[in-house]
Amino acid sequence: MSAEGGLTTSGYIIHHLTNLTFGKLPEGFTRYNGEVVGEGGTWTIAHGTEASTMGFWAINLDTMMFSVGLGLLFIWLFRKAAIKATADVPGSLQNFVESIVEFVDENVKSSFHSRNQFVAPLALTVFVWVFLMNFMDLIPVDWIPYLAQQLGVPYLKIVPSTDVNATMGMSLSVFALILYYSIKVKGVGEFVGELTLQPLGKFMIPFNLFLELVNLFAKPVSLGLRLFGNMYAGEMIFILIALLPFWLQWVLSVPWAIFHILIITLQAFIFMVLTIVYLSMAHESH
Repeated sequence: MSAEGGLTTSGYIIHHLTNLTFGKLPEGFTRYNGEVVGEGGTWTIAHGTEASTMGFWAINLDTMMFSVGLGLLFIWLFRKAAIKATADVPGSLQNFVESIVEFVDENVKSSFHSRNQFVAPLALTVFVWVFLMNFMDLIPVDWIPYLAQQLGVPYLKIVPSTDVNATMGMSLSVFALILYYSIKVKGVGEFVGELTLQPLGKFMIPFNLFLELVNLFAKPVSLGLRLFGNMYAGEMIFILIALLPFWLQWVLSVPWAIFHILIITLQAFIFMVLTIVYLSMAHESH
C-alpha cells in the first residue's frame, strides 16, 4: 500500500512522521472531537497538535515500546547463545553472536587503552541495540502502521532512532559516563584543570574554559544528532518512495533498502566507536 485512503501527500508524510504520545494536556485544551479538558488538565494518549502541547514530560509510547522491545530481544538472543554455547561444533546462532562479540572486542582493544571491564559490554550493547533500532527502518513503512490502525491506534512510528528523544537520550547517557569516569579516574582537580589550563595556559583560563566546554558539550550533541539525522533522512526517502506508483516502488525501494543496510550498520558502528573513544579520553590524563 502506498498511502492510506483520504490522505494527501503532505498528510501521508506527516502521519508517518508523527509519534503516539502520552502526556498531560494543558487546562482548557479543546480536543479534536470537541471534548474540553477539565480543571488542571488530564493525562491522555495524544498525537500531532495535541502532543506538541504536552510539554517536557510527554513520552512517545511507540519509541519506548519498540526500543525496549528490541533491547529485550537483544538480551534474549545473546543469553540463548550463551546458554547453548559449546566447545564442539558451534551452531549458527553461536557463530553469529561470537563474530559480533569478537568484532566489538577488537574495536575496544584498538581504541580503549585503559583497564575497565564495563567498556566492552557497553560497546556491545550500544552496537547491537542501535543496529536493531535502525534495522526497523527496512520494514515497509505502511505494514505495521496499517495493522496498528486496524487495531484503533492512529499513529505509530516503528523506528526509535528516527526520534531525537531516543538518540539524544542514549548520547546523554554516554555523556554522563564521560563525566563520571573523568572525575573518578582523574579526580575533580585534574578534570577542572583540563577544562581551564589547556590549550593556552593559566593566563587564558576564561578562553580555555569556553573552548573546552564547547568541545565537551559537542560530544553528546553530535553523537545523538548524527544518528537521528541519518536515520530520519533514510526514513523520509522510504516514505517518499511509498508515495510513488506501485510498480515504481519496487524499482526504487529494493536498491535503496540494500544500500540502507550499509547505512544502518555504519551508524551503529560510528555510535559504538565514538562511545569507546570518548570513554578512552575520559580515562587518559593530560
